[in-house]
Amino acid sequence: MTIDPTTPVVVAVGQTVDFWDGSNPAAAPSPLALAVRAGSAALADSGAAVALTAAIDSVFFVRTMADSVPGAPQPFGRCANLPATLAARLGIAAAQAVYSVVGGDQPQALVAEACAAVHAGTARAVLIAGAEATATLKSATRKGIALDWSASVDSPLEDRGLGAPLLSAYELTNGLGAPTTTYPAFEHALRARLGLTRTAHVALMSELWAGFSRVAAANPYAQFPQARTAEFLATPSPENYPVADPYLKWHVAQDAVNQGAAVVVTTVGEAARLGIAADRMIYLHGSARAADRLVTERADLSRSPAIAGTLALTLDAAETTASHIAHFDLYSCFPCAVLLAAEALGLDWRTTPATVTGGLPFFGGAGNNYSLHAVATMVDRLRARPGDFGLVLANGGFLSKVAVGIYSAQPRAWSARPQARQAAIDAAPAPRLLAETCSATVETFTVVAAKSVPARGYVIARNTQGRILARVRGGDTAMMAAMVAGDPIGREVQIVHDNGMNVATTFG
Repeated sequence: MTIDPTTPVVVAVGQTVDFWDGSNPAAAPSPLALAVRAGSAALADSGAAVALTAAIDSVFFVRTMADSVPGAPQPFGRCANLPATLAARLGIAAAQAVYSVVGGDQPQALVAEACAAVHAGTARAVLIAGAEATATLKSATRKGIALDWSASVDSPLEDRGLGAPLLSAYELTNGLGAPTTTYPAFEHALRARLGLTRTAHVALMSELWAGFSRVAAANPYAQFPQARTAEFLATPSPENYPVADPYLKWHVAQDAVNQGAAVVVTTVGEAARLGIAADRMIYLHGSARAADRLVTERADLSRSPAIAGTLALTLDAAETTASHIAHFDLYSCFPCAVLLAAEALGLDWRTTPATVTGGLPFFGGAGNNYSLHAVATMVDRLRARPGDFGLVLANGGFLSKVAVGIYSAQPRAWSARPQARQAAIDAAPAPRLLAETCSATVETFTVVAAKSVPARGYVIARNTQGRILARVRGGDTAMMAAMVAGDPIGREVQIVHDNGMNVATTFG
């Protein structure tokens, strides 16, 4: 078939991982150094590194985690302009430097944005890169090693900032917070909808993750390439300690990584002019994005309209069905994210792996940048199997922002589709949130552990007046013991509104 030369294609990918042990400070990788390695690998991967370097006129950098959390420690300083500094290190005279907004959805969203830009002719070729060196930061801090990550190019930067808040003041005041604290709300709600006991759901999560760990064990870019058994993953131990009910350590994303990834997008016509072979080209057949309401504003915490709607829209844009997709990478910060996406797709993850990398607990939780590794790995997979299709689902926040892409080596004309599902999400009725003394029926909950000991928790509950989020005070060992020992879901809980805070006190 004849392809319009303005059709966008991914033409180059690169990844890197570093297992720095802290013994040689000069070898300690920074986020910039890892991005340079990944970018260099991507340029070489194109088969036309010199020509492609000269063609790149935009560099997008996925926001680092240190720049995503206000007040996060940056003991080694920070590069003030990562995209422009990366461009300079790679010999790219980029006219545009973009630093993304916060969110794990950004890698896929930026690929789609780059495709639209090169198709429209506002960019000739776009390098998308990102990296995290959290393992370096933790190890060097622990060993008292001083590093300098402040080198930066002084040039124009489009810094897109932190974006919309992912949690409200009401949610933060009453118990939600870090991902390990908030995701249990979805996990337990899903468990309840599926009719599973707590033991059965832990077994399900552990079976799912055991398969992911086997994929990571065979991935040369994985930070934690060790296959884990379902029995190990389901059993508390010094190596697999409680984090927040129902999660043990290896049920959640592991952020102590040194990883970088890069992807280059251009057009079919430009790739041909640069001398890039047709077998390097991967087409984005369909993509879509959506954002959900704040956590407590969602009508059903056991479902994700953003995930389901975005998957449906992307499949429609690609004019295909899930049964025709051979390879998947479903964002895997916590098991519920994969389970909800697999449910929406009708995917049996026991027979068709839901990851190509090994997932955030085992490949590595490379912050906002994880899904750029998924895209890079998918490109390699589809080059080797040019008749196949692959789907990447990227997730940001608390199932808050979703971006999906379907890829293949099979040519397809570019077509932008409207984001029709967003309006439906925005218009959906939200529960009335309560801040009062009352009783209510528990929808979901968690107990957060500190050094394997219950330390605090919350419940989300409903009554005829609306929904209420209430924290369990630290030190209320009786309440936490009751939550750990039984299944609070469906039980009546007594809540006291005290000094601006909802506090869960007893079960009725």
